[in-house]
Amino acid sequence: MLNRALNHLEELLVTLLMGAATVIIFISVAHRYMAGVEIPVLQDWLLTLNFSWAQELCIIMFVWMAKFGAAYGVRTGIHVGVDVLINRLDDKIRGKFIVFGLLAGATFTGIVATLGANFVWENGAHYAIFQFFGIDTGDNYEGPTTPDLEWPTWIVYSAIPLGSSLMSFRFLQVTWSFLRTGELPHHDHGHVDGLEDEKPPVNVNLYGMDDNLHMHDLKHPMVGEHQNDKKGSDQS
Repeated sequence: MLNRALNHLEELLVTLLMGAATVIIFISVAHRYMAGVEIPVLQDWLLTLNFSWAQELCIIMFVWMAKFGAAYGVRTGIHVGVDVLINRLDDKIRGKFIVFGLLAGATFTGIVATLGANFVWENGAHYAIFQFFGIDTGDNYEGPTTPDLEWPTWIVYSAIPLGSSLMSFRFLQVTWSFLRTGELPHHDHGHVDGLEDEKPPVNVNLYGMDDNLHMHDLKHPMVGEHQNDKKGSDQS
């Protein structure tokens, strides 16, 4: 239940960030060009709008989307891997290399998450948390803010420890699943959800040639085909 909720949250977060960033970029670009068109009243109104924050916000959203999208990629097997040599090995040796690679990924992302959490804490998160709970902040550093939105940068940088922690968890999850089933998550890049592959009818060769010279057309009979069929029926 918890894992399913985490999966939905992961997918929902990536989808919303991608969709919202796309909409914001479209509105910002449309505003930039429409404000240069001399249309009475409309141009004056557009010039009063300020979209200088749009670029910064979209950069932040794409960073968060990339970090959580990377965790989603580990879970679904989207990430590209060079496994030509590993797939030629014996099954036991291949399994050991796969487990080593997965645990190495979990270790690396875990280290990044730990270092990122320490950076976020020292960059102003501790000040905000102490202030929220009414604890004396002392000489703690309040932390910088972003240039346009003036958000605390520790909120932006929180994508590093959160996303990397989730990615490390996904590596461990895939490792455990591989040890139990011997299978890795696989994603077919050529598959499109909602479209099923059409299967041709059984025992029908669309390229069969009746006279070894011309392909058999199932829709338009060849010249003389009906006559041959008629002669055969008369003789019988």
